[in-house]
Amino acid sequence: MRTFVFGDIHGGLKALDQVIAKLDLVTEDKLIFLGDYVDGWSESAQVIDRLIELDKQYECVFIKGNHDQMCEDWLMGERMDPSWRQHGGAETVDSYQFYFQQDRVKHIRFFKSMRRYVVDEENRLFVHAGFTSMKGPKAEIYKTNFFWDRTLWETVKAMDTKMEINDPFYPKRLKLFREIYIGHTALTDYGILIPVNKANLWNMDTGAAFTGKLSCMEINTKELFQSDKLIELYPDEKGRNK
Repeated sequence: MRTFVFGDIHGGLKALDQVIAKLDLVTEDKLIFLGDYVDGWSESAQVIDRLIELDKQYECVFIKGNHDQMCEDWLMGERMDPSWRQHGGAETVDSYQFYFQQDRVKHIRFFKSMRRYVVDEENRLFVHAGFTSMKGPKAEIYKTNFFWDRTLWETVKAMDTKMEINDPFYPKRLKLFREIYIGHTALTDYGILIPVNKANLWNMDTGAAFTGKLSCMEINTKELFQSDKLIELYPDEKGRNK
């Protein structure tokens, strides 16, 4: 069985379809999505439709991202956060303009079914952003850290690549899992267009919302699959490049 992990999509249905087409999926394959399916390009609602379809055909795991939580809140009728609108929410709202209420209800159910994090049978953690508790996600007091925390990424980013796991300064949170997969922090901020591996952590967000690509990796072989740059797939749009 192959297991594929996907980085942030941000409304880029064309990129998602490109990557899926490259995988030659079979029914035994497992798909793990790290969140932030919406906000950015013009097809956020359509991305959710596609994910719901994929879930009917394959074993899928959907992690919830911060943008997904904000979209869910809006669909539930809560007051729109002005900052959300500025960071891709406006495009998401537009993508729902022709959706009937029953379709929106179906999407709300889907958002509510998303997981905050998942640990698989090989002790690999999948979470959108991170966690702060030294005892692991189960002990996390502030559940929003799963959506927003960047300290896990900042910790590994600053690590000496030669540091061994038995070093007394090796971060304790990393020792809890065989591997950790995150999104949330776009690697295009560092001029990088492929997933980055530091210590036992993989950052899969290759900037699909901005000038990068959507990335997907088979976690056992580490084979990488990518879309074209989304600014090329949506030449008449800005995404989150404001």
